[in-house]
Amino acid sequence: MKRKEYSAGAVKHSFWFMEFRKEVKLLAEGKSFEDIRKLCETENIFASATPERAIQTYNTVTARIKSLGDSFYQIFLDGDIATQKLFALSAMMVYDTLFFDFVYEVIREKMIIGSNEYTQSDLNIFFKDKQLQSEKMAGWTEATLRRLSRNYKTYLFEAGLTDKGKDTRKIYKPILEPDMERWLIEHDMKQIVKALSGVR
Repeated sequence: MKRKEYSAGAVKHSFWFMEFRKEVKLLAEGKSFEDIRKLCETENIFASATPERAIQTYNTVTARIKSLGDSFYQIFLDGDIATQKLFALSAMMVYDTLFFDFVYEVIREKMIIGSNEYTQSDLNIFFKDKQLQSEKMAGWTEATLRRLSRNYKTYLFEAGLTDKGKDTRKIYKPILEPDMERWLIEHDMKQIVKALSGVR
């Protein structure tokens, strides 16, 4: 799994699960990425509020899908909703290295030690540590970090990994379908399996 430069792009992004699912389905049916882009522009297939948001959603969802390649489509479509959400989350983790690090270093560690909950202070500590390690992140404002925190919490909740607690959020350890787990391992994404399963 290739690491990318840390990015705060997630402040503008949503989980976009329905959009992810719709796009994978269209790709599996033989549509090209260009076909789907045109459908976004002409038919607003993602029901976006503005044409600009439609293209931003398309660009981000497409980049997430491309980060996994195309061999996951059928496993995704054959899976239940929980598995599909975990695929969407996995794509986000491959696409966004900072978000991957949060899940791997904070959520996975919590599951390993059996604490099974996290708080805002866990996010604050995580971001502070990263700011010490990264000059680029050191320049990010408090407002950016607050928005990233909010979005990371939303992603995990919408993926089914946590509840929506106000201060403390419970972590629900997901059960990976064997086909999904096998696919991730075969495609150099064992770290994602460890992050989601809470194992060393």
